Amino acid sequence: MHTNYYFLRQLAPALNNQLENLRFVACFSQDRDEIVLVFAEAKGKQNYYKPYYIKATLRPDFSGLFFPESVQRARSNSVDLFDSLIDPTAEDDHHPGRAVLGVRSFLNERCLAITLENDLTLLFKFFGNRPNLLAFKGNTVIDLFNHNLATDWKLSLDTLDHPIDQSFDAFERADFDHRKLFPTFGKVVHHYLDEKKEPGQAVSWSLIQETVYQLEHPRYYLIRLAHKPTLSLLPLHVQASDPVVREFGEPIEAANRFFIAFNGLSTFEQEKADWLRLIDKRRKRAQAQIEGNMNRLIARDEGASHEEMGHILMANLHDIPEVPGAKSPDRVTLLDFYRDQPISIKLKPDLSPQKNAENYYRKSKNEKIEEEHLSRQVATREAEIERMDQQKADIEQIATLKELRRYVKQTNLVQEAPSMASSDGTQAQLFKEVLLDNFRILIGRNAKNNDLLTQKYTHKEDLWLHAKDVAGSHVVIKYKAGKTFPKNVIERAAELAAWYSRRRTDSLCPVTVTPKKFVRKPKGLAEGQVIVEKEEVVMVVPRGD
Repeated sequence: MHTNYYFLRQLAPALNNQLENLRFVACFSQDRDEIVLVFAEAKGKQNYYKPYYIKATLRPDFSGLFFPESVQRARSNSVDLFDSLIDPTAEDDHHPGRAVLGVRSFLNERCLAITLENDLTLLFKFFGNRPNLLAFKGNTVIDLFNHNLATDWKLSLDTLDHPIDQSFDAFERADFDHRKLFPTFGKVVHHYLDEKKEPGQAVSWSLIQETVYQLEHPRYYLIRLAHKPTLSLLPLHVQASDPVVREFGEPIEAANRFFIAFNGLSTFEQEKADWLRLIDKRRKRAQAQIEGNMNRLIARDEGASHEEMGHILMANLHDIPEVPGAKSPDRVTLLDFYRDQPISIKLKPDLSPQKNAENYYRKSKNEKIEEEHLSRQVATREAEIERMDQQKADIEQIATLKELRRYVKQTNLVQEAPSMASSDGTQAQLFKEVLLDNFRILIGRNAKNNDLLTQKYTHKEDLWLHAKDVAGSHVVIKYKAGKTFPKNVIERAAELAAWYSRRRTDSLCPVTVTPKKFVRKPKGLAEGQVIVEKEEVVMVVPRGD
């Protein structure tokens, strides 16, 4: 929660107290994704008088603020930034820079602004994997830290506040879904609500109100969640295997302690945490698939099967009335002798009663095939969960990086590595990515992103996949010179294409597979739409990470 709206709301007044009566005197970067801001009462030729430092890390995979007591600037590999905000006209070297007027947060948004004299503003933007530092003159962006985020030029300060009706009436209108009313809660708060709510029940309005009050009047807790240090404004339950919670009463100290704890992780600790999170994610999905399949199997047992309806039709042919102009009525009520009660059976009017019975017998065969498939899937997923539980227990006992990497290789966890293992950082940020047998599988995130993947990042020899006849992600297997696409890689990519489509809940899904050279996008097609000139179709079971 170190960049969550509720934390920034507490951080703003605390930071305002620190920057009061100071001036923005310097800004520089010594690292690609790091920037240092210096505030002071005055600046001499060599030193700052009563300086206050803000160090911001703005990586796609991690962003946050650190407030060190001092910063040693390197003599080389250091560049000055945001010169336009530091007053170049000051004649007295002891009083350069712009005076700080205040610090503010924004309603329901992950932004923090430092306002300066002359209608200038520095804005920290913590939007998911697109963090940035922006400079504004009035309402207009005049400079950026990360110029690759071109859409940031279009931001305006007066649109960053987002009022939301968070009344009980709005809660009722949202079908009692608190996520629609409180989009700023984030993972930590949702984890807390799941801990506190009654098992099997929705989150109550009273619990929501209690939680909001704690977020607005917080203590600060440094805990481990999902195997990594986490800053929380709520007292989450901590497992026995996790370190003791550290509690703070002030947001700047809490931010500093979290920043040090998170960035102080060794390579071994980071990789270990990444693998444990990946296993947790896979286990959760496997469990969801088991529950979905079991619900479908149970639903089949609750009513008459297709075979039983065929038998009922054949046993009651003499009771099925004739309909003028049709061979059968569209629905008939007969005695269900299996359960000794009436049953309503749907018929096709253009078929005779006997042919309708044959239809149900044919569906019964498919039904049995699907039941067997669902049962096999449940057994497979249960075995996978047992294996993942063992893998997690093994990894938690590993004490060295060398041992961890050996274990990952031996157990084939590396077959589907997390995207952080990608050799191409840019594409890993743009698209979901899976590695399998050294082949890269890229997955589009939405319709616009699908176009970007297929039209800009895919070459004619790459293999293109898409769930057939439904909306879904474009999936691409990157071509490797001199190598054919292995069958298991194609099947895995097809499973992902099925999973990231509207056929996710189907037992089996048809997936289009074709070289990119047979995929084109004529002018006038909507975002994500293409024409496939030549294709093969494979049938797979939808499966995510």
